[in-house]
Parts: sequence; structure tokens; C-alpha cells
Amino acid sequence: MLERLFSLSAHNTNFKQECIAGITTFLTMAYIIFVNPAMLADAGMDKNAVFVATCLAAAIGCFVMGFIANYPIALAPGMGLNAFFTYTVVLDMGYSWQVALAAVFVSGCVFIILSLFNIREWIINSIPHSLRYGIAAGIGLFLAFIALKNSGIIVDNPATFVSLGDITSFSAVMAALGLFIIVGLVNRQVNGAVMIAIVIITTLGVLAGQIEYNGVLSLPPSIAPTFMQLDFAGVLEVGMLSVIFAFLFVDLFDTSGTLIAVAQRGKLLDKSGNLPRLGKALLADSTATVAGSMLGTSTTTSYVESTSGVAAGGRTGLTAVVVGVLFLLSLFFSPLAAMVPAYATAGALFYVAVLMLAGLVNVKWDNLSEAVPVAVICITMPLTFSIAHGIAFGFISYVAVRAFSGQFKDITLSVLILATLFLLKFIYFA
Repeated sequence: MLERLFSLSAHNTNFKQECIAGITTFLTMAYIIFVNPAMLADAGMDKNAVFVATCLAAAIGCFVMGFIANYPIALAPGMGLNAFFTYTVVLDMGYSWQVALAAVFVSGCVFIILSLFNIREWIINSIPHSLRYGIAAGIGLFLAFIALKNSGIIVDNPATFVSLGDITSFSAVMAALGLFIIVGLVNRQVNGAVMIAIVIITTLGVLAGQIEYNGVLSLPPSIAPTFMQLDFAGVLEVGMLSVIFAFLFVDLFDTSGTLIAVAQRGKLLDKSGNLPRLGKALLADSTATVAGSMLGTSTTTSYVESTSGVAAGGRTGLTAVVVGVLFLLSLFFSPLAAMVPAYATAGALFYVAVLMLAGLVNVKWDNLSEAVPVAVICITMPLTFSIAHGIAFGFISYVAVRAFSGQFKDITLSVLILATLFLLKFIYFA
């Protein structure tokens, strides 16, 4: 049965190798079952229900990727998009989390349409690489800002907006220690470094009397507080267009980049350098996003941590299926997830931020027409506390810089249209 479903022998792999790869991938990305509920809880959502939704959405995405697309790529609610969901859409823009879930649902449906009609290629190919690098790096800086804020390392200040907090406080020390543990374990090539660090910091919090111990194992909590709680009425507002676009846009590039990166690592590309069954892989991502929004979590996307499983020998969808099964088993660890404090996940957020900044090395900094829009994105995204605003300023500045530099012919039609729409939104619907 496994041979018929996954063509194991054709991919020069076997059941044992795929299981080891699946376990490896899960360990490197399992931190999301702690980080995502903690982050969405800040939006007013029930932490236990989000925990269940996170595990189920990840499992659904992994199963679709494994059984339909047959790729060793795992999915789960994406980092950055969950921060945008909570801190921009809900806390900054003032929408309810029910409306935010509806926006995620709509963006997933649009993603499905783009994938079915091959519009995705036109969009991706027409967006300059520099803007893509800038968006990824900007989200990284946004996550780093949240990590510092959640740990109390930086605090608000009426005179300077932000200033240094009490770095000798328990939360600040634990957040820094968590980051150092992660880096140390990663450099020692320990699988599950992020998850191990979160558990260690949480344990220290319990021992120090900062956290009440509630056990480790139990039956899964109810998902009722978040299940099918989407509010579509609020999505009809003009202001939500940029939110839906941001969800879609970030997921689109995140997924495409991850698929190519993992496929290259596993030598899964064809002779032309293309990814076979790309449409099915994108379908897994978009359907998982739609399902996740109905369950009660932010956008579900492909995880670049899947490269760890590919490095361990994963070559087929069986690897993704194993990851999905492990996410289902994680449902029984809800007491542990509920105990994890913000300072225990701060180190993980900062670590992910560092990884997302890596793309800046590809920016041609000696070319101001390319460098300025990237800098605008990276600076405005954390300082406006909005991924959507950072993306908008990036597109507008790209068109403006090119136009004033006499390089108008280098501006693609899609970039010009998007920049114009963003500008009109700021003028008439700010």
C-alpha cells in the first residue's frame, strides 16, 4: 500500500528512512504548537482551542501534501503571519479575531483560485526579487521586535517611544537564555533545538515559582471557542483589502520559496529546474489555510524546516504524513503548551527572525534603486507594527525611486498596479 501511495522504491527510500525524516522535521518545527497559541491568545482567542486548531491544521496540511502532492514538505501555521494576525489586524487595526479569521479564509480561497488558473506564476515572476527579500527580512525584524517586547527587554516610553526595560528581570534573563540555548543546540546540530529550549525555559519558570505546574498529558481540550467563528461581515470593509492581500502575498512567496528550497535540497526538481506537481503542492498549502481558519488559527503554510527531514533522507509524502501523525499525537500535550509563558517563546521568535534576515545578503546594496525600497520595508514594518504597511511602503517607494531615477521601464505592470492601489488606500482610506 505504501509503495502504491508514495512510490518509495522509485525515490530510493524506504519506510524506516521516511519515518526518521518525518520525526526529524517534526522536532525542528514543533515549537509552533507552543508559540502559535501564545501569540493568538494575545488577540483574545482561547489558548487551548488555538492549540488544538494549530495541531489539526498542521496535520491536515501535512496529509494533503503527503497523499496528494507526495512531497516531504510539512505545513503548520506560519510564523510572521500569526504576528500580523494578532498585533496588526486585531490589536492595531481594531478588528475582532473573528474578522481576522474570515480574512485568512478569504485569502486561502483566493490562493486556491490563483493556483488553479496559474496566475501565481505571473505574480511571482513580475515582483522584483529585492522586494521579496525585503518583505522576508522586514517580517524577521517585526518578530524580533515582538520578542524583545514580550520579554520586557524593551518597553514603551512617552518621550522616546521605546526604551530599555529591566534586563535583570526574570523574564528578560530567561528570554536571553532561551536564545543562547537555541543557538548552542543548533550549532551542535541537535534536532528539535527550539522546542528543547522552550521546554527548558518553561521548566525553569516552574522551578522558580513563576509558572503554575498543570501536568504534561491530558485529553485534548475543546476547540469550540474558535471553531467556525469566522465573521465575514467585517471582511467587506475597504480597509480589509490590504489585510487580505498581506495574508495572501506573504503566504504566496513564503510557500513558493520554501517549496523550491526543499526541492533543491532533496533533488526533487526536474531537468528544467521546475517542481513537478507544483499545483498539488500549492493546493495543500491553500486548503490547509482554509481549513485552519475554520478551526481557529492563522494562515497555514509550508515550513522551510522540512529541509532537515530531507537532509535525513525524506524523499516522499510519507515523511509529511509522519509529521501529520505526530501533530495529532501532540494534542495530548495541551497542559504543557498552556504553561509556556511569553518569555519562553521570545528566544524562538528572535531565532526565527535571524533566519529571515539571511536573504538581505542577496540585495545589491550598491544599487540605490534596489536598496532603498528594501530599507523602507525593513524599517517601517517593525516601527509601524504592521506587515501590511511595510509591504505597501515598499511597493510605493520602489515605483517612486525607479520613476525619479529614469527607470520607469523597469517597473512591471503588476508592481505599478499594486503600488497605485496602496497609495490610493493611504490617501482615501487611511
